[in-house]
Amino acid sequence: MNRTLKIYIFFLVVLIAGVIYIDAVRPKPVDWSPSYILRDKIPFGLYVFDQESKTIFKEQKIQKVRTSAYEFLDENYDYTQDVDNYKIKGTLFNVCDTYVIDNESTKEMFYFVSHGNNAFLSVQQLPKIFTDSLNIKLDTDFEFKSQIDCWLANPNLGNQKYDLSKGGKNTYFSSIDTLSTTILGYQSGKDNKRVNFIKVPYKKGNFYIHLQPVAFTNYHLLKDNHYQYTEKVLSYLPKGNVYWFVKQQEGATESGSPMRYILSQPALKYAWYLFLIGMVVFMIFNAKRRQRVIPIIKPLSNTTVDFTKTIGNLYYQEGNHQNLIDKKIIYFLERVRNEYLIDTAVLDENFIKKLHAKTGKDIKDIEHLVYLINYQKKSYHQSIETDLIEINKAIEKIIS
Repeated sequence: MNRTLKIYIFFLVVLIAGVIYIDAVRPKPVDWSPSYILRDKIPFGLYVFDQESKTIFKEQKIQKVRTSAYEFLDENYDYTQDVDNYKIKGTLFNVCDTYVIDNESTKEMFYFVSHGNNAFLSVQQLPKIFTDSLNIKLDTDFEFKSQIDCWLANPNLGNQKYDLSKGGKNTYFSSIDTLSTTILGYQSGKDNKRVNFIKVPYKKGNFYIHLQPVAFTNYHLLKDNHYQYTEKVLSYLPKGNVYWFVKQQEGATESGSPMRYILSQPALKYAWYLFLIGMVVFMIFNAKRRQRVIPIIKPLSNTTVDFTKTIGNLYYQEGNHQNLIDKKIIYFLERVRNEYLIDTAVLDENFIKKLHAKTGKDIKDIEHLVYLINYQKKSYHQSIETDLIEINKAIEKIIS
């Protein structure tokens, strides 16, 4: 290893070590994106709620549903019964900043609730089927509000207000059916309180709709006493089984690659990529300097062609033109049988048409060749050089 190469390697190692050190000592930026993913430990992930779900739902059995709501409810539907068709009873549960349940699943959810069950949704928006079926309207206060305080309507749960400004939205129920809808919670508005949590009956069941899903995130469950607000919200749910839809919130599965840890750490990932780039550059320059001249190797000669030419010349020099004509005819007919799958036993008008259709050659050339072949087969005189040249040209026109 020469001195120049050692210098290159030294500087490459120093550069990699510098990148790793700088990335390790710099403060990690906080990711404030609202992921609502169960495995995310960022402020607006659901890792804490997922880990503490069994504690939060103290007297309820919670089951995570990893299929669509339609698939889950349909497989638990008993088609043999006329009433109370579902094999399961309980509350459907979903928490997310946006409504992620598909249309067919939403319709199945309504049907499930109509059979005496419940559904709890903590979202910041709802599709039209909810506003139409439940006679409610949502609105958003877009004017700047420095603080969003939330509290429950039931005085038995206390009148304490919880600041959910971080990540919270000013979405509220602007219109409800006061004859049937029960107000369960409020949030502070610009000038007065706004309704943000309601219970709406639907046939034999009920919908519980909450508009501040940020209360279930890591940040607020660990912030002061905000977990109490979440517990109070969930205290409204009836006792029984809870079916938590998590299909879109489980996040990507962990990679099985041996490089997964290195690629998951920014410092190691950049160092790995830098190392690969350095190795590629090194190999390119090193190969360019040390590449040897590639000798020219002559291809092997085709001895079969040489042998054929020698035999042909031998026949030609001996003046045995008839033998050459016979062999050319045999070669031509053999090729027709193998390549075009045409019977050559009888060279008649039918043979001419088939050969013309498969080769696309001029039919007059084919007729002329067939005439020459038939003439040679029936002729008893010794062929001369001109006969050999003529039949050779005729054959070349067809097989060239």
